[in-house]
Amino acid sequence: MMERLLSDKQRIELVKDNCKRISEEVAEAAIKSGRKPEDVRLMAVTKTVEPVFINAAFECGINLMGENRVQEFLGKRDELNLDGVEKHLIGHLQKNKVRSIVGEVDMIESVDSVSLAQEISKRSAAKGIVTDVLLEVNVGNEESKFGFSFEEVEQAMYEISELEAVRVRGLMSIPPICDDIALTRKNFAKMYKLYVDISSKIFNNINILSMGMSGDYVEAILEGANLVRVGSKMFGNRIYR
Repeated sequence: MMERLLSDKQRIELVKDNCKRISEEVAEAAIKSGRKPEDVRLMAVTKTVEPVFINAAFECGINLMGENRVQEFLGKRDELNLDGVEKHLIGHLQKNKVRSIVGEVDMIESVDSVSLAQEISKRSAAKGIVTDVLLEVNVGNEESKFGFSFEEVEQAMYEISELEAVRVRGLMSIPPICDDIALTRKNFAKMYKLYVDISSKIFNNINILSMGMSGDYVEAILEGANLVRVGSKMFGNRIYR
């Protein structure tokens, strides 16, 4: 609960320090994985974070944000300095919220069914746009999580790629919460193999693998992620009001 004891000014400085340190760690991990620092993107995950602190991250050069909830993003969007910032929806998206978010973000990372992709395509076509999406993969086959199973992904990719107003850009995954970093890396490696297999077939426009969060983004990069999603390590523990 330390964040409650900090003034806004102190927390802004903490956010800036965190952004600098995390950016350096991302760059180092990218180099260790045989890539350039610019090959891996760092996303600021902004769930429950107030605009003043999100803007502090943008001031540090973070140019990618991810919001979990449609209404939360729309509610604080006008207070954000979004010039040059790419906006992703990363949380579970209900079909009845698609109309509200299509055209408001640059990418929807959490497409977990063909029917959801169809709704996104329908609403995008009505607005005369094409929406970039990632397919969410349930790498641990957890009943509590959304996403395609490994066995479903390729067929889903074929079906969704045929839709008029959706463009599949890659895969996203959240591995099971685990204290065993070796097991976590195994799941990341499994995702990377799937990503390579799919992108090396007919889906040569697939170029994003989004995986890794505050506790494991370095390991995700070492196993092939090129987009990592960091929230609490950047902004501090979430404060729910």
